[in-house]
Amino acid sequence: MIEVRDLVKRYGDHIAVDHLSFNVEKGQIYGFLGPNGAGKTTTMNIMTGYIGPTEGEVIINGHNILEAPEEAKRCIGYLPEQPPLYNDMTPLEYLKFASELKGLGSDEAEESVEKVIRLTQIDDVKNRLIRNLSKGYKQRVGLAQAILGMPDILILDEPTVGLDPKQILEIRELIRSLSREHTIILSSHILSEVQEVCDHVLIIHHGRLIATGTPQELEKQLKSKKTELIVKANDPEEVEALFRSIEGISDVSCAAAGPENEVSVAIEPKESADIREAVFYACCKADCPILMMRPSGVSLESIFLQLTSDGASTEMNKEAGDPS
Repeated sequence: MIEVRDLVKRYGDHIAVDHLSFNVEKGQIYGFLGPNGAGKTTTMNIMTGYIGPTEGEVIINGHNILEAPEEAKRCIGYLPEQPPLYNDMTPLEYLKFASELKGLGSDEAEESVEKVIRLTQIDDVKNRLIRNLSKGYKQRVGLAQAILGMPDILILDEPTVGLDPKQILEIRELIRSLSREHTIILSSHILSEVQEVCDHVLIIHHGRLIATGTPQELEKQLKSKKTELIVKANDPEEVEALFRSIEGISDVSCAAAGPENEVSVAIEPKESADIREAVFYACCKADCPILMMRPSGVSLESIFLQLTSDGASTEMNKEAGDPS
């Protein structure tokens, strides 16, 4: 579907994209993540043919974006972070104009305009001036423009930026519905949004790919082995001594929890040790009831922060899917 091969983009001495390579498979939603200045928007602008690379190539459905730009661009719908709208037009006029720019025939254009108006739910405002629309409706009009002609691939740069919570939920639901017919690349700084919507995640930092995989795969690779408990007890030191006596536990830390007579416990088992049953019986014998017990989880936000810190190890990056 999309192949990005050894992509480089330099602006003078600054390298915005640094030998970036990845593939995008058909029929999935890809989350494209990275800190500000990581090279996300530059990469998307190269992929859509807005700017050229210094080195490398992008193949869209078998078409090189530089050698066969018309064929490649025909496969792509692009929504920039700032939608390219004409405020003195109505959405209907704008979409008809955009269909002409995309080279759609008159019958195809009419049918496509009607379809995208229905999909993006802008029928009620299609005859109002764009300048008078809310931010949410403007975003929908921009998205409608990207969908015109039903391209195989949609590239969406921060599609929910600046929207209120209700509008964000509406755009997310729309993106999910579009994924049934389109492959989608979604750039967002809202990590919960990516975790909820995307099938696959690409994380870049300093213009390089540092991790790729499903959110579940990345979580599994970086997941803490610790188990968290809250037990009913008076003395954290006694609780720590109890857990250190249990075979199969390599590390323990305890602290008084908020409520009275509760102790928070974090335990780390030895490699491949299943300590659940031993913990249960030890606590029963010591008359130390377990009020809560759960594995220590890790969110996409913590994964992102780990991988994009400048001190992140090369080994971690490779385990998370860095092909370099």
